[in-house]
Amino acid sequence: MNRETLPLYVQIAAEIRESIKQGIYKKGEKLPSEAQFSQQFAVNRHTIRQAVALLKLEGLLRVDRGRGMFVVDNTIRYPINKRVRYNQALKAQGRQGRYEFIRTIEIPADTSVAKHLEINQGDSVALIERLGFADSEPIVITTSYFPLKFFPDLLAPENIEFLQEIKSISKLMQKLYNCDHIRRSTSVSARIVQPQDARLLQVALNQPILLVESLNLNQIGKVIEYGITRFRGDKVVLDFENQI
Repeated sequence: MNRETLPLYVQIAAEIRESIKQGIYKKGEKLPSEAQFSQQFAVNRHTIRQAVALLKLEGLLRVDRGRGMFVVDNTIRYPINKRVRYNQALKAQGRQGRYEFIRTIEIPADTSVAKHLEINQGDSVALIERLGFADSEPIVITTSYFPLKFFPDLLAPENIEFLQEIKSISKLMQKLYNCDHIRRSTSVSARIVQPQDARLLQVALNQPILLVESLNLNQIGKVIEYGITRFRGDKVVLDFENQI
């Protein structure tokens, strides 16, 4: 079928698609506004919305309310298995993983944290919260709780500095406490991002996230970590791997 016989919005979608393919609009880049596209193609905004809807359906574009239209970047595939390997997972996909600390504090365990860690409510726990990046892009916030009765000096400045250096909770546990770090359970749900997380992840307030709750054990089966992780829903796919 000749392109000229196709509906206008399909023709416009084809032109935008070709511009993305040629790198004129780069992955992750913000596109011109509806009004600008309307002027460029000499059509009304309704036609532009139809073209954008088609490209969204194809997975080429996303629209963040209040922020505009963006070319969808390559999705990061994150494996969920017995071992937690954030940096290795990103490196295997040609991305550089890194973390920035948000909070490292001692708090009393509330009802939920105590239940998950199998400790008493009010027991002291270490809260370590970090913002994870793929290259320069924020993709995940991880909030981890550790029972301080097992790791009384976990929050010591030198240990936090060591964690910053090695960039791995698993390695920290192994080096400091000769403690394994094995995933026991993982649950995943879709949620709308909370305002504080939206600011850190640089997403719109209506953006969906993947909320992952996890429990990790040591080598004798004691719960040593309860984690609440928020992945950007537009950037990350979780792959559950079978253990043989």
